[in-house]
Amino acid sequence: MSPMNPWLVLIHQLPPKPPYLRVKVWRRLQALGAVPIKNSVYVLPNTEGAREDFEWMVREITETGGEASLCEARLVHGLTDDAIQASFQTAREADYRAMAKELRELAHDTLPRARRSLSAEGRARLEASLPRFRKRLDDVTAIDFFSAAGRPAVEGLLTDLERHLSPPDAARSAAPATTHRPEDVRGSVWVTRTGVHIDRMASAWLIRRFIDPKARFKFVPSKGYVPRKGEIRFDMFDAEFTHEGDLCTFEVLLQRFGITDEGVRAVAEIVHDIDLKVTTYGRPETPGVDHLVAGIAWMHADDDARLTHSGAVFDPLHAYLYRRKT
Repeated sequence: MSPMNPWLVLIHQLPPKPPYLRVKVWRRLQALGAVPIKNSVYVLPNTEGAREDFEWMVREITETGGEASLCEARLVHGLTDDAIQASFQTAREADYRAMAKELRELAHDTLPRARRSLSAEGRARLEASLPRFRKRLDDVTAIDFFSAAGRPAVEGLLTDLERHLSPPDAARSAAPATTHRPEDVRGSVWVTRTGVHIDRMASAWLIRRFIDPKARFKFVPSKGYVPRKGEIRFDMFDAEFTHEGDLCTFEVLLQRFGITDEGVRAVAEIVHDIDLKVTTYGRPETPGVDHLVAGIAWMHADDDARLTHSGAVFDPLHAYLYRRKT
């Protein structure tokens, strides 16, 4: 984005006829990922791609008898940059949440309960459905300008379902090892997406407390990052440790490193329900932890600060849950 004028603003007025025009323009703006800040006023980040998209919108609107203006903008009073970013994130989180719900329903309807073999009917439905979900995820990711939460969960669910279409031997060989040794990763640089929230905060705490006490953390954009030697990615696309099926990243780390601490397992249940926005475990501590983590995110834009303050939440939470379990 341009540092001086970080936003592109499209202001338009449509003629009353034809009646379908309003719906057509609205759908086009939704497809671009634009968010409204007032009636008929839409915003995108100030990038070359967004400028080209909005310029086409201006042309389409004016050619149908409407009026449209495109402006570069920098906010001075009133609405803040953070508020606009939050609007983009909220819109994309809703997209990811809807996809995750549909994928869970698809898994429930098609996968055998014992996970032994896939029926011919179930295979046919997955083969027809999964490419559409993959295309839909790619489309949402393309307009996810500020790394909204929810993509790793969708990616994990989709990858898990795709794995069921692989031949049995290939599926087994593609499955990750069930355990890793902490000594093999100690002193690494652990890389994740910027804007850390519940799963990344908790995973960072887990890494430092139980896997890699000397871990260093690096925060990068969710798109286009190429890892360097000695870096381990977590809770991001194509990461070494991220969502798998309906397991959040915290649970995957727990499983892959063979951590059996009862207090940590209880923390995992809380993180699972908050991150996936479900009530699988329904622990009484979950709403309070959810509110604390949200408060940390609101108070601190810096990711290192978020990890520091969330560690002060998870340390006593673990101690309490461990004593209750043991």
